[in-house]
Amino acid sequence: MTAAAALPTSIDATLALLTDAGYVADRSLATVLYLALKMRRPLFLEGEAGVGKTEIAKVLSKTLGRRLVRLQCYEGLDVSTAVYEWNYPAQMVEIRMAEAAGAVDRGELAQSVFSEKFLIKRPVLQALESDATGAPVFLIDELDRADEAFEAFLLEVLADAQVTIPELGTITAAEPPITIITTNRTREIHDALKRRCLYHWVDYPSAEREFEIVRTKVPGVGEQLTREIVGFVQALRGMELFKAPGVAETIDWATALTELDTVALDPAVVGDTIGVLLKYQDDIARIHGSESKRIIDDVKNKLLQAG
Repeated sequence: MTAAAALPTSIDATLALLTDAGYVADRSLATVLYLALKMRRPLFLEGEAGVGKTEIAKVLSKTLGRRLVRLQCYEGLDVSTAVYEWNYPAQMVEIRMAEAAGAVDRGELAQSVFSEKFLIKRPVLQALESDATGAPVFLIDELDRADEAFEAFLLEVLADAQVTIPELGTITAAEPPITIITTNRTREIHDALKRRCLYHWVDYPSAEREFEIVRTKVPGVGEQLTREIVGFVQALRGMELFKAPGVAETIDWATALTELDTVALDPAVVGDTIGVLLKYQDDIARIHGSESKRIIDDVKNKLLQAG
């Protein structure tokens, strides 16, 4: 990890920070990110899968030189996995040793075995601990996959940067972590949590911004092919697909086509590589053959007209 860096002092500096790390962002995202850092508020990022939400936390960790603590959410996530649990085997050893030593004060023993010495810290507790570089970047990824009960538990963490452990009391961060929350909107997140955050919808990029993203992430691809790739993907997003390709898929596809030494799109190469771009058979079947050719021809005609 690089040395700790100062937080950006303006929207332009925030935009430059993202750009320097290879993240092509628009000004609205840079604005809300700057405000989240300045106001020390969690940033709630919502949008389709693959549009670059998680990457923002990684970029902040890298550019600011802060430790990244990631909590990957899933159905059934509970406090013992996300926050803390006790090291029961070590506690039992401590109890047995105390008993073997003779007279034991049960009150003192209980206080001893439920001390930080036996506490296993999971991501939430880890995120409340600063180090020499400052407060970490805390990524709560895909919160919509977790249960509502866990979502409710996070309210204390997000509002006050603290966690209450019954046996120890309340643990409060010396400095609130830089918190990024992402959701793919598979379910609605409760208003109580959103009120504690700044909000931004991360949309699919425009054609020009996606062109810049691909050129930044896959510099080996030619300009003409990049424009064809972006035009094709943008056309797919305008269709009624089960899952439209995200920016991550666009980058993967551009990388794959570069590995195959592709110079220009044609129905054959699209058919051979479409599994990199689309992940559902019904979507793949829909654009095979004549539909694929129609989209390619339409993209190339538009590029010719644009000069």
